[in-house]
Amino acid sequence: MNKLLRANFSRLWKDKLFWLCMGGMFVYSIVYMLNGCRQAKADLSEYSYGLDEYYFHFALSIGFFCTLFSSMFFGTEYSDGTIRNKIIVGHTRTNLYLSSLFTTFTATLLILSAWLVGALVAVPMLGFWKMGALHLLEYLLIAVTFVLAFSAICTAVNLLSSNKAVTVIVSVLLFLGLLIFAGVLYSALIEPEMVGGIQLTPDGLQMVDPTPNPKYVSGLRREIYDFIVDFLPTGQGLRLWQLEVGNPIRMLVSSVSITVLTTAGGLVAFQRKNIK
Repeated sequence: MNKLLRANFSRLWKDKLFWLCMGGMFVYSIVYMLNGCRQAKADLSEYSYGLDEYYFHFALSIGFFCTLFSSMFFGTEYSDGTIRNKIIVGHTRTNLYLSSLFTTFTATLLILSAWLVGALVAVPMLGFWKMGALHLLEYLLIAVTFVLAFSAICTAVNLLSSNKAVTVIVSVLLFLGLLIFAGVLYSALIEPEMVGGIQLTPDGLQMVDPTPNPKYVSGLRREIYDFIVDFLPTGQGLRLWQLEVGNPIRMLVSSVSITVLTTAGGLVAFQRKNIK
């Protein structure tokens, strides 16, 4: 496996898409944070902006970068005959699979680190994190584990699909599908229980008494929605983006479970795949 990892990383350092993703994430973080600083400076309200409000906004985009990079990077393994050659020289399919997973995970973490470093440009204006060191480490650990879950999902798609174009399309659509699904559930969860309104009367506009919100999700269905959002990597990204991590243990366990189950299933399928 060490030889496979050395070969993967040797290729990674020369890969233009990887460096493009790194540079794109770095520039994006700087532009995004400077725009946040401008917003904080222009807001005349008493609300006090901090680094926390913007620092974790990478959580929605890192999955896309993982999907795009891994599908392009490993998509040529079949068309170039690389996988077949690795097996011919004696590498096991298990080592091939796990080395691909580790390479995808490491590359995505490096892309993520580009944001974490670039976003510090806002420190002179917004200061450091208000959440404290413990919560900061908690959020970063959740980010690392859902990146691992993303990497496991992408690795399974990459190594079970023999066509590069299909791999890229399926990977991107799968990410977008998970993001939209998590977004729909999250939107339902943030609906208020009661809603008020403005009514036009002879005396002018007046506030009416709060009434039950028909879109509010309650009971068992709310618990199910909440669990699914915490379970999905895209849902965890939404939670981090909004700084609404309520059950960090469940999120960490969910990411590890997705990684283990996806990797186990992918390994079984990859062992049986006919590699031409």
